Amino acid sequence: MEEIVTFLEDVLHNNNRPWFQEHKNQYLKAQANFNALAEQIIGGVQKFDDNCRGLTLKDCTYRFYRDTRFSPDKRPYKTHFGVFVCPEGKKSMLGGYYFHIEAKESEYLGHNMLCTGMYMPDTAMLKTIRDEILFNGEPLAEAIAKADTFGLDTSHAMKRVPNGYPKDHRHAELFKQRDWLLVQDLADQRLFDPHLVDWVLSEFEKTKDFCQWLNRTVRGE
Repeated sequence: MEEIVTFLEDVLHNNNRPWFQEHKNQYLKAQANFNALAEQIIGGVQKFDDNCRGLTLKDCTYRFYRDTRFSPDKRPYKTHFGVFVCPEGKKSMLGGYYFHIEAKESEYLGHNMLCTGMYMPDTAMLKTIRDEILFNGEPLAEAIAKADTFGLDTSHAMKRVPNGYPKDHRHAELFKQRDWLLVQDLADQRLFDPHLVDWVLSEFEKTKDFCQWLNRTVRGE
């Protein structure tokens, strides 16, 4: 973990191609260490969520090189590593389990974190979720409560209940959600815990009901 964190800190302050080329071996070591960690997380999630069986490292991890073609920010490299364990892989748009490490003072998310759920589901998926809450929202509310060390991310929620949904509904606040994410900050000192992976998996398992509810709902199961 030390090599991963050190590399991310270094690339944050030296985000340019000449430096990166000179320190390519440092990147390769950090990447290999993170990939080993990611494979443990993928394997562990597959033990408690059958929907994630058969995934490979490539299905769940991301390129470190940024796509700068349409961005005013031309820094070529990311300052974080992440693994997203999701049925059918990271591009499926389904809910999954995300582990994220980033450099201190990075402006990407600003912190290390665990996260479970869906980010920016499309309009049809969002309507399907809201309709299910309308008629049968209790299982979702129970799943959120069960993940007691996580919080529902409301940072992108609507200010008002959307049209077509009752404002006096028992779970009216849930209609406002645009993203469906349970999040938990990951303290820096936790990264160096020799039992990090066991802890991550035990925390993710608390969110299984939430993740599976989302995926069953959008799949119409």
